[in-house]
Amino acid sequence: MCLVMATEEERAAAEIMRSLARHLNCLNEGEKSTRKQALEDIKKETIEKGLSSTVLQEVFACLLKPLLRCLSDPMERCREVAIQIIGDFIRCVSKPESSMPYIMPSLAQRLGGKEIVEPAEELRLSMVEVLSLIVEVCGRHLAPYLDDMIKILQKTIIDPFPDVIKESCKCTIQFARSIPDHFHMQAECLVKPLMQTISHQHSRVRMAIIEASGAVIQYGTVKTMDDVLSHMAQRLFDNSPQVRKAVTLVVGDWLLNLRDRYSYFHKLIPLLLSSLSDDLPEIKALACELWRQVGTQWEKENEDDLKDKMDFFLSSTLQYPPGVDRPGLGCRELVVRNLSKLMPALSRDASDWLVQTRVKTMQLLQVLLLHAEDHCTQHLQQLLTTLYHACTDSEQDVRTNGLESARLLGVFVSPEVYIKLLLAHVKNSSSCSSSSPWAPLMVLAAMMKGSNRKVLGPQLLQVGQILAHSDVCQESQQTVYVEQLLACVEVLLEVCEEDCGVISLPLLKVLVTMQCVSTEPQIHTKAEECILHLCQVLSLSSVHELYRQHMAQLLQWLLESQNSWSTYSIQKTQLEIIALQSGPVVGEFLPELMPLLQNCLLPSQDPEIRLHVFTMLSKLLLNSSNTLDSHGKFCKYLEVFLKELLLPNLVWRAGRAAAAVRNSALSCLLATLQGGTLSKEQVLNMETEFSAYLISALEEDSELSRLLACRSVSSFITVAERCLNPDTLNKIYPELLKRIDDSSPEVRAEALKALSVWLSSLDKNYDTHTYHPNLEFLFQQLLLYLDDPDHQIQLMVLEVLKASSVADPVLLQQKVEEVREKLRSFEYCDQLLQYIQSH
Repeated sequence: MCLVMATEEERAAAEIMRSLARHLNCLNEGEKSTRKQALEDIKKETIEKGLSSTVLQEVFACLLKPLLRCLSDPMERCREVAIQIIGDFIRCVSKPESSMPYIMPSLAQRLGGKEIVEPAEELRLSMVEVLSLIVEVCGRHLAPYLDDMIKILQKTIIDPFPDVIKESCKCTIQFARSIPDHFHMQAECLVKPLMQTISHQHSRVRMAIIEASGAVIQYGTVKTMDDVLSHMAQRLFDNSPQVRKAVTLVVGDWLLNLRDRYSYFHKLIPLLLSSLSDDLPEIKALACELWRQVGTQWEKENEDDLKDKMDFFLSSTLQYPPGVDRPGLGCRELVVRNLSKLMPALSRDASDWLVQTRVKTMQLLQVLLLHAEDHCTQHLQQLLTTLYHACTDSEQDVRTNGLESARLLGVFVSPEVYIKLLLAHVKNSSSCSSSSPWAPLMVLAAMMKGSNRKVLGPQLLQVGQILAHSDVCQESQQTVYVEQLLACVEVLLEVCEEDCGVISLPLLKVLVTMQCVSTEPQIHTKAEECILHLCQVLSLSSVHELYRQHMAQLLQWLLESQNSWSTYSIQKTQLEIIALQSGPVVGEFLPELMPLLQNCLLPSQDPEIRLHVFTMLSKLLLNSSNTLDSHGKFCKYLEVFLKELLLPNLVWRAGRAAAAVRNSALSCLLATLQGGTLSKEQVLNMETEFSAYLISALEEDSELSRLLACRSVSSFITVAERCLNPDTLNKIYPELLKRIDDSSPEVRAEALKALSVWLSSLDKNYDTHTYHPNLEFLFQQLLLYLDDPDHQIQLMVLEVLKASSVADPVLLQQKVEEVREKLRSFEYCDQLLQYIQSH
């Protein structure tokens, strides 16, 4: 029966071939249209007639060679129809593999040569589609044609036509799966063209290349893995989410199914874990699921090794970030066992010149730390170096992810371990190779933020001592350095709260110093906020209470270093901040303060230091009842203060620095007189000394000195309450008269104000008869200024003269009448006379 059927099919095939004889002859005609028509007729007489696969097999065997010759036809349409017919036959015949000895060399000749033989890109696409069809229907029968297939794919994968590349990648995947036992021998040859095209401008092409690369490595040899991985890693930065998704799928498949995957875990794990921080939630979820599968599979494969850990698995009490679940045991173990191999690459990529690489590296580091947990400890030194670079990066995203990594490191590593190492870096930051001395401080703050209060508490003393050390808190005036030091204090207060009581003194020293080394207003504001926060955690009612606890220690701290103070020392500013911020508390610690002031204000001391301290004292003395004299004890030290500290600095010495010191001393004296510190009795006891120094100051070259001297004279006379010795008064007024001729309008005005106070102080002790010549001279001199070119001075002199009429109105009227005719204008004289007569 079978023989009969075979005979019938052979007769049918022979009949068809007889009907096609004329068409086959036409294929050799020179006319293009004739050849084209012949091919179309062949198609109608065979494929389109619905013949059985056996008949078509016989016909195809006879038509194959003429059709393959048509692939070289000069006419594009003829080549196109020939390719279609060949594809249709392969799809329909019962044994397509029997035609491979003829088809494969022909396709290799058209597609696999050094140069492109087929010029039409659409026809190249059709040929590659036929090739894919051949792989699909022939499968394992293509093993003998491995060389031809590889030769073709090497060229079509780098074809200029994107659709050809995509179809070639599809064909590559099918071919690798069809003959896995043979494919690996030539797979390496496809890696170079694949990597050459992986950065193609079309995203769909890049996707296809990635998928094909996955198959080539999966079914080929892993020797080329290193060549592929670097390109795969770059595609994780691709703008197309679909490309990134393709990388995730391929890498996940490798981790699950690659034969030699254990040898490449350390290279594949970073690629998959990087996708966990992808911007697209879909890719994150995909990577998470693939990673879970990888961990679970590895866990099963290594069940014996993990038995103890699985049996004694305890739920984590670590402070995981909100919304983050603890990874499975297999996933954690995979990271732990490969972390030492990952660290060198992480450190290198953290300093990469591409921003996106540095960002991705820091994101990956976070994921690795979440998996490694306390195993991070053995890599701490290398991790810290990496974080120093990241936290001082110029890009905000790198810094943000770096700080988050540092916080996670603080969660998992014991403070007892990292504090010791980090504080050594903090203290020696100036000698570190890093150009950013604040990096260790930044990392320290982030790590302490991640630490648990209970385990951080025992390390507080050590942290406080280092932060308050002069080599740390006085290391740099750079704003960023000071900000990081303040950040450490903020974190300590936030994490440890009232436990910070044991280091309240070091913290206060740091906060005081920060206000000294920086001129930035925001730094001062933040430091003051930290001081308030410190008071809150210690349950203190005010900042003054905090200073009351530590004032003696703070002053002793300054006294210990006083012998080394210089122009550029910040201790003088520390003293000012402590004295001013402590408010009334400073008045409780005068025994400790006075030695400091005595050393600072010695005439032999650096002028800059004396200038600074006098400025500070001026501020305190202006409000002495709430500062130095808050407890009424400053009077005990006042005589020493005046005779040993203040007045010696008013002695004239040559030089601008000395003049500046005298100005500041005068300012301090004025504050003493105006702030209510000096009583009437104290002023009268030192009447001679005060008057001598003030008279001398009225002759200073400095305009400011003369101005301050005039004001001080006014205050000096006012505090004395009309009890000054007449001789003292008579020594003062001539000097004030001189100042009315001063080159400075302000000094002239202050001199007139002082004369007005001088005149108002005259009482019964000042015998106008005895001191008649003095008053006469004073009136004469003042009347001359009623003719002053400055109208304001004229008015002020008029008011002074009106006030002076109380002393001796008769004498004043006589002197006014004498000079009236000599002045350019009678107006003010007449007003003055009218005033005298009316009183």
